[in-house]
Parts: sequence; C-alpha cells; structure tokens
Amino acid sequence: MAEVRSPVRFGDLLRSLVEGDVDFIVVGGVAAVLEGAPVSTFDLDIVYSLAERNLTRLAKVLGELQAVYVDPAGRSITPDVDRLRGGGHHLLRTRMGRLDALGSVGADQGFDDLLPECLMRSVSGLEIRVLKLETVIATKEIAGRSKDRATLDLLRQTLEERERSDQD
Repeated sequence: MAEVRSPVRFGDLLRSLVEGDVDFIVVGGVAAVLEGAPVSTFDLDIVYSLAERNLTRLAKVLGELQAVYVDPAGRSITPDVDRLRGGGHHLLRTRMGRLDALGSVGADQGFDDLLPECLMRSVSGLEIRVLKLETVIATKEIAGRSKDRATLDLLRQTLEERERSDQD
C-alpha cells in the first residue's frame, strides 16, 4: 500500500531545527530549490552533525515533532539518540511532514565534510546552511537512484544558466 503523504511545512520544520539549536545542512531537493532549481520535493532532507550534544538536541526536536520512522510494517518506532548516533538514513514522518535526517550523503560525506560545500541562506527569517547546487548534483550522481537521475539534467541546466548569468 502506498504511503499517504501530508503536505510538508518546510518553514516550520526548519524553524524547529534552528530553534532547537540543531547543527544541520539542508541537502537534496530543498537545497536545489533554495539554489534556484525549479524542482518539486516532498520532504526535507538534512545531514546532521554526529556530535553527541547535537544528537541530544536533534532527538529532543524530533520528539517535539512527534517523529516516527517510515515503516512498511506500520510499526511506530521513534528516533532516539542511540539510533541517530549510528548515522545512516532516518526516514521520518513528523506532524509537519516528511523529514529525512541523514548521517551522510554522496560518497559518505557527513556534516563536517560538507561544511565547506555550504552557503548560508536566509529562509523565513532563519539563517540556515544549504548545500551548494554543484554538490547537490554530485551527491545525486553518486546516489544514482532513478528519482535523482530524473532531475539531474534540470539541476545541471540551472547551474549552467547561473554560471552564464554570473559571467554577464
């Protein structure tokens, strides 16, 4: 049975993470949109810091968001510090929509690896770290999933247009 998706409240999810003092980087489709790509996405993807204090803050925010893992068996499994500590991909449903909390992306690049590949963006009055479009493209190329391949041409075109515009 297909999962029923409720609309994602991107701004509210971001606000919860920022106000919870979570160290994270927006990656994936939302990063592409914030970098000017005309794509749609149905979840917020973040890479989070694995620092112990950050894991505690993230687990607290996820509790406040009533997060549970997307589970084909329909179980209600909640994220906690021990689960988050392992990195990996935490595909979650929250009261504000889908949130994918990732320990790494691309070639196993974690939070610290990705920091030099980020820009600070103002979103709904919040200052957040966003993965550069070039790096979003690279991570999607490495992932090689069909949904990533479907958007790669559009992402590359957006990057080329932006580079041409910067040269003018």
